[in-house]
Amino acid sequence: MSRKIDRRTFTKTTAAATFGLTAAAATRVRGANERIRLGFIGVANRGGQLITAFLAHDDMEVVALCDVHEPTLRRAGQRFDGKAALLSDFRRLIERKDVDAVVIATPDHWHAVQTIAACDAGKDVYVEKPLSITIHEGRRMVEAARRNQRVVQVGTHRRSSELYAELAGLIAAGKIGKVTVSRAYRLSNMYPEGIGKVAPSKPPADLDWDMWLGPRPVQPFQTNIAPYKFRWWQLYSSQMANWGVHYLDAVRWLTGELAPASVCAMGGKFAVDDDRTVPDTLEVTFQFASGRLAIFGQYEASGNPMIPHTVPELSRPELELRGTQSTAYIGGRSFYVVPERGGQFQDSTRRMDPIQSEAAGENDSLTAVHARNFLDCVKSRAKPNADVEIGHRSTTMSLLANISLALGQRLEWDARTERITNVEEANELLHYEYRKPWVLE
Repeated sequence: MSRKIDRRTFTKTTAAATFGLTAAAATRVRGANERIRLGFIGVANRGGQLITAFLAHDDMEVVALCDVHEPTLRRAGQRFDGKAALLSDFRRLIERKDVDAVVIATPDHWHAVQTIAACDAGKDVYVEKPLSITIHEGRRMVEAARRNQRVVQVGTHRRSSELYAELAGLIAAGKIGKVTVSRAYRLSNMYPEGIGKVAPSKPPADLDWDMWLGPRPVQPFQTNIAPYKFRWWQLYSSQMANWGVHYLDAVRWLTGELAPASVCAMGGKFAVDDDRTVPDTLEVTFQFASGRLAIFGQYEASGNPMIPHTVPELSRPELELRGTQSTAYIGGRSFYVVPERGGQFQDSTRRMDPIQSEAAGENDSLTAVHARNFLDCVKSRAKPNADVEIGHRSTTMSLLANISLALGQRLEWDARTERITNVEEANELLHYEYRKPWVLE
């Protein structure tokens, strides 16, 4: 039985409940047609994509742009014919009276300082994932949002997907049975050279390298760190957090889990000969208090698919959830629920009919949909789909995996106190000492 989704019906009957809109959403603090004035911090690559996503909405305007790389800043400014202020220091952007909300797409090690500063200055914030580079930072970001009553949306844009929302409803209703295992992977064969090996060099004259480093230690410039390859350097990011947080956040949403009870990560640099400080091969198993497992693999020395393409209607599945009645496969534009049959000693009859849902084109515009939700919440003061607490809990999973790998130990996690309970020294890795003059407010 193939079932197509009537999007109009979905929107009318479930959107408010799914996305957590409350009666507060009806009380607008801004006029419905009032334009929200945005400042963007970090305008290369993802920052440029976010500008495009926000420009899809006519109730906002871009008034200021900031980047530490002058050519990148100048190129972004050309999109606005000189009407947006161009700044090299994020603090000058945050202090502007004509900025209502800030969009942050800087490297991960900058997210906390900039988000907290923006909240303390009375600005709402859209910050890219992962929320933070340490678990302690993440909690401080939540606290800053709450004490200043700020809207903070994290860029895990699947939270604004109607497709994922519908699958979450099916799972909550028990339609696929008890989910025992979920799996997702980051796959890319970067063998043999990866991000390459390069010697340190003088930073370009038009890059403020000291500001780029920020709270991290002084390090010589390398062309395979900035502007984008920082994703493979543990000091500034990780592929576990960059990709893992997307899927781990989806797993938490789809299964209703808050946080893992334990995590075990294994892997290393086995095949790719480059300067990276993160693994080329990694597998992490999380276990929740319910017993449910979540598995994330980062395979950067082989790129063939791990999740099978056995469902002809589903292209490029990105997440698998295995239940006692069926297995759900979901990609960017569709999901398919494949019925189970009884195994050893059980009735082999198919346990349910298959379910299929499609959202043609949704993946192409999902960041714009996520941006729309943020703008709506800036007006209504409702919590956004990927509220900062949600982003913190999901980012925490990725950061715990990095700690487990660094120590070579399985870690037990207390989500209430946000402490590792079985390896006391592991708690030293929940944060690090910032390079002066930077501090965590």
